[in-house]
Amino acid sequence: MQQKSASLWQLFSAFFRIGAFTFGGGLAMLPLIEREVVDVQGWVEKDEILDIVALSQSVPGAIAVNCSIFIGLRLRGLPGAIAALLGAITPSIVIILIIAHFFAQFQSNPFLLRAFSGVKAAVIGLVAAAAFRAGRNTVVNRYGLVAAACAFALSVSGLVPIVWIIILGGLGGIIYFGRGQGGEAR
Repeated sequence: MQQKSASLWQLFSAFFRIGAFTFGGGLAMLPLIEREVVDVQGWVEKDEILDIVALSQSVPGAIAVNCSIFIGLRLRGLPGAIAALLGAITPSIVIILIIAHFFAQFQSNPFLLRAFSGVKAAVIGLVAAAAFRAGRNTVVNRYGLVAAACAFALSVSGLVPIVWIIILGGLGGIIYFGRGQGGEAR
């Protein structure tokens, strides 16, 4: 598939739509980001989005914001990164300002409390779907399965900081694939 170019407005508006219609933070945004930039716009290849997500998780900041910056930077350089970043964060800023203004009324509304409980449950499903899609395309051999299981166990246990889990995964990949044990990394 040939990658299309993107205008600054297209980057801003695509990430604005993603930010406006996703509740639950960055991980919940990943399926929408993938659908928009890979399937709808054709800006990024399917396997490349996994690299962008991995890179986005390995640097400080919100994963969805980091993804928008990396995609914008890749497509249009620094102006593209800024346009995508502004598109991703503007809806959240507007919503937070509105909620802050009406906080006292929102806080005690039983219908809104129930609605947010339902939204939280749906977000868990979105995060699980993103993890499944990423795993299906990434865990393609025994090393990938063992590395994913170890990373999951270490992350859930809370014994090792996430940054060290990422570093260990990278070092393990260098060692495993560098020795010729696993063939090509892709």
